[in-house]
Amino acid sequence: MKKLLSIIMVIVLASFTLVGCQQKDTDSKKIGLIVSTLNNPFFVDLKNGVEKRAKELGYEVVVLDSQNDPAKEVSNMEDITVKNVSIVLLNPVDSDSAVASVMIANNSELPVMTVDRAANGGKVVSHIASDNIAGGEMAAEFLKEQLGGKGKLVELEGLAGSSATRDRGKGFNDGIKGSGFDIVAKQTADFDRTKGLSVMENIIQSKGEIDAVFAHNDEMALGAQKALEDQGMKDVLVVGFDATDDAVDAVKKGKMAATVAQQPLLIGQTAVDAIDKVLKNETIDTFIPVELKLVTK
Repeated sequence: MKKLLSIIMVIVLASFTLVGCQQKDTDSKKIGLIVSTLNNPFFVDLKNGVEKRAKELGYEVVVLDSQNDPAKEVSNMEDITVKNVSIVLLNPVDSDSAVASVMIANNSELPVMTVDRAANGGKVVSHIASDNIAGGEMAAEFLKEQLGGKGKLVELEGLAGSSATRDRGKGFNDGIKGSGFDIVAKQTADFDRTKGLSVMENIIQSKGEIDAVFAHNDEMALGAQKALEDQGMKDVLVVGFDATDDAVDAVKKGKMAATVAQQPLLIGQTAVDAIDKVLKNETIDTFIPVELKLVTK
């Protein structure tokens, strides 16, 4: 897969050498936004946050959906370079494959920022996101308090290779280090609710006793919660990440124990504020963190 993406990158960069030579319209009031997927409430909220703040500041937003496909993301970046945008905001599908997309922007002298998920290479002006490591630690601390620092845990991981998966997992595992917790299963469910349901069903069948589940996002957490509910395992604590409307509702009803609130609307708004400063030739930080909080009943 990495070899294929490398080939794609080389071909794309060669094909768009002429684009890099084109003169950009620096007076354009258009922002490009490439979203990993709009089939996820979190990223819909992120998009809405970008569009709301952009409208307030007088910018037009061109939105493209990568549909969780790295190749589609590359194609979207190719398209955005010829749509007369002043800057592009990239929410990567995968932090490794996003390097190809960032380099296309670099090659065409188009400034690029990443949002929520980082790119593992290329020149990026700034990265705007929650502190995912801190969020993972927050989930770990909550479960330690609720379970007295011991028990059997399941960890549902997000898309392999994404910075959110890596950082949330690191924060959570660092947070439970030295405790009496035992992670009996750790599997990928690609940030998807349906996959979260099916993966959790298989884990229940193979592992039996479970005290808690930490999912790297709410969609997987909600899928896991449904699988547990179907098996009558209502005492298992489920902790998600993102604080989507469905997850917050599940917490209020006692179906989920907690969710780490990432505030996607605020992330989108913060990203546009940063873009506005860049386009006015103001200096910004290379990483702009957005506040997290834990939502419980």
